[in-house]
Amino acid sequence: MGKFTGVLLASDFDNTLIYTEEALRTGAPVPPLPERNRKALAYFMAQGGRFAVSTGRALAAFLNYADLVPMSAPGVVCNGAALYDFQTGEYLETALLDQLALERGQAVLDRFPEAAVEAYHIGNVIHAVHPNEFTRRHEHLTKVGVTEAPSLTEVPLPLGKLLFEAEHSTLADIVAFLREQGWAGDYELIFSGQTLLEMTVKGANKGGMVCRLAERLGISMEHVYCAGDEANDISMLTAAREGFAPANSVPAVRECGATIVCDAREGALADVVEILDRRY
Repeated sequence: MGKFTGVLLASDFDNTLIYTEEALRTGAPVPPLPERNRKALAYFMAQGGRFAVSTGRALAAFLNYADLVPMSAPGVVCNGAALYDFQTGEYLETALLDQLALERGQAVLDRFPEAAVEAYHIGNVIHAVHPNEFTRRHEHLTKVGVTEAPSLTEVPLPLGKLLFEAEHSTLADIVAFLREQGWAGDYELIFSGQTLLEMTVKGANKGGMVCRLAERLGISMEHVYCAGDEANDISMLTAAREGFAPANSVPAVRECGATIVCDAREGALADVVEILDRRY
């Protein structure tokens, strides 16, 4: 037992726990976990706290980094489409796309041939159709090569999410196209970066899966805290008792009412733990 027993802290990975934006944009190496964060999380967990990663990445895209991150709870992956237990190596919950989603995704690619899509297979394979420069940057960041497919309709199920990659203006047009077709209401469509558009089944988002994780752990939402920097983090930031955002967060995150802490490069999670240390 410790002062943080019964407390859950869930954090986004990219640009919250570790600042990876430069690696994505320039091909620079991905930096290590800031030492401030490592020490703070070790203290939090030693005092009984449960720490979980909540990432938009597919499991395959996070596994190469999992050993670098201290965790004491299952993690949210695929932007909330799955909950994975890193200790047992198994999925605890999934919310999966169907064949119709692939057909609609292919219709998007037919309409916008300049866009690429990554299809996140639950079996740790990332398929890609129309891979482009943004796909290659993403491969560098995740350290996972994509398996190319001629069309989305030929990608095997089950899939956790689709990730469209293009210039932001094109991605905005894709969202408009999905709305025009009457399909947008069937999915979560969320930007996780300027050149990345996430598509998961309706209700599959970080906030919903963090709530399910808290329920599994027997932790009241009054003692759940989340940290994130992008629009795809807002659902969990607003579901938590308090959401935290690094100073490098996008305007939409700041506007959702998150408490701003230091830049991710300076150890944002350490600031969060210091705040919780005073609270508990």
